[in-house]
Amino acid sequence: MRELIINPKAKALIFDLDGTLADTMPVHFLAYKHILVNYGINFTPELFAKLAGIPAIGTIEKLNEWFGTKMNAEEVGHFKEREYEKIMHKMKPIVPVVELAKKYHGILPMAVGTGGYKRLAWKTMDILGLGKYFDILVSTEDVERPKPFPDTFLKCAEKMGVDPSVCEVFEDAQLGIQAAKTAGMMATLVTDYYEVTIGQEI
Repeated sequence: MRELIINPKAKALIFDLDGTLADTMPVHFLAYKHILVNYGINFTPELFAKLAGIPAIGTIEKLNEWFGTKMNAEEVGHFKEREYEKIMHKMKPIVPVVELAKKYHGILPMAVGTGGYKRLAWKTMDILGLGKYFDILVSTEDVERPKPFPDTFLKCAEKMGVDPSVCEVFEDAQLGIQAAKTAGMMATLVTDYYEVTIGQEI
């Protein structure tokens, strides 16, 4: 496994959470699978991969589009998050990314920029013991336009008090990479540094 290093020009670091610091993707997958079976959708790893980086409500809207279902996106999105919360203790840290965050804690400003809900995001941080390394977390509730728009990461930069051009973003989804680049930031895809295990038993 290659070692994850930062760009020498980076003066601040921004981390996505799900699939970047926390290996929550298998947990999210199972939560969707458990909920969507009630609406006649067989949720597969391939389907999940197409929706990477899209918040819960946006995911349900996309599935309505693809399957011709009429799910209430907000309601089903919240059902899914409740299901996720029941099994989220099964998540694991993504070691190379967590190690990098620990290494630069207290050396460079750091923030988390997530498409998830704030309460569950902080709960994830607590489960993995990451709360003490981060003071700044920008969630989907903190911005009008989530990823792939740059707002999440621009808000992180603003809260850290640094220029977007010196921020390096660590992401696992192309939508997040797109958001970072639109924000004028450096971007690193972390999936090259660990093995993705969607669909396997957890």
